[in-house]
Amino acid sequence: MADSENNACASAVGRKLVARIHDIAFGGEGVARVDGLVLFVPFVLMGEEVEVEITDVKKKFARARLLRVLKASPERVMPQCRYFGDCGGCQYQHIDYAAQLRLKHKQIADLLQRIGGFAGSAIEPVVPCPQQYGYRNRIMVRSQWDKFKNGLNIGFIRYDSRLVLDVEECKIAEPELNKQLGRVRANPPAKGGLKVVLRVAVEGWDVPRDSFFQNNLFLLPKLVEAVRERVRDSGVRHLVDAYCGVGFFAIELGDLVESFAGIEMDQSAIKAARRNAANRQRANGEFRAGDVSDILPALLDRFSANTTAVVLDPPRVGCSPVSLGLLRQMRPAQIIYISCHPATLARDLNVLCDEEVYELVNVIPLDMFPQTQHVECVADLRARPAL
Repeated sequence: MADSENNACASAVGRKLVARIHDIAFGGEGVARVDGLVLFVPFVLMGEEVEVEITDVKKKFARARLLRVLKASPERVMPQCRYFGDCGGCQYQHIDYAAQLRLKHKQIADLLQRIGGFAGSAIEPVVPCPQQYGYRNRIMVRSQWDKFKNGLNIGFIRYDSRLVLDVEECKIAEPELNKQLGRVRANPPAKGGLKVVLRVAVEGWDVPRDSFFQNNLFLLPKLVEAVRERVRDSGVRHLVDAYCGVGFFAIELGDLVESFAGIEMDQSAIKAARRNAANRQRANGEFRAGDVSDILPALLDRFSANTTAVVLDPPRVGCSPVSLGLLRQMRPAQIIYISCHPATLARDLNVLCDEEVYELVNVIPLDMFPQTQHVECVADLRARPAL
């Protein structure tokens, strides 16, 4: 694209132009450059030449919507979902699955290097999911009144606004969830603005309606295997499962250690964790309701920090500064940090490894969220000797 065309079009919302995509940013948008501005375009691939329409211009970047692909990448495939491109749930259905895995690996490595200065060699290849569609066991659908059709839209938030897109099926959801979605649509909520959580029961686990559980059961065994291998490798004798939810990791890893404890703010989840432990005859541990920063110090004193691994599986926002500071101060022998948000993971690993308090051994990414920008990571940190 000529510079003169860039100059004429870069700051004009609504103008159309041709751009060449040179990267895919974390979050899924393609990156081009237009007259010194970074231009973000969704649903494209690296190396593609595309026609776009400018939708928003800021001081240092602009956004555009894809009009058509002029020169397609050989890694471009036909999306399976008719809503792809409008629905905000998926970002990568147009990308060959092997290319999705390579892209996610690059994005994780770039984030960890840029935010934390960690070497890319620490990042293992992304573990693929055996089920690339139809894998989610939990979805949240929303309702919103559509004045133009004089009825409710029931579905998901659009990628380009906060409006609800009317959706009859979700290709990445398990078939049972689509049956439930059909029943919701047949018996719609009384009004707009309501959210409905649809969930497939997890066999063998007591999970309260609003409590967290991993949403991809097809790759869950590989996630457990990755965490178990790292804990076994460290040789620790005790385990603390912070943000334990219904006790999943504590119970799955409990046979590797002499004793364990789980910490969780959600009272109903803690009660479920105790029932899950009893059902699985896991009797060498306990579950405590409360804040990690309040409960962790006494546990690490009792277990002895230098023989204890702490499993962190926090919400997407990551760990609190108080919890990170506490971990740096008490130095448990190992921290296994499980995260579905590589940017917050990189931020928190940077804090934990600052001043060589911890060493990052490796990061194992697992594609728990095929067709989307998201990826689960298991990071293994080991305490360095105190100076």
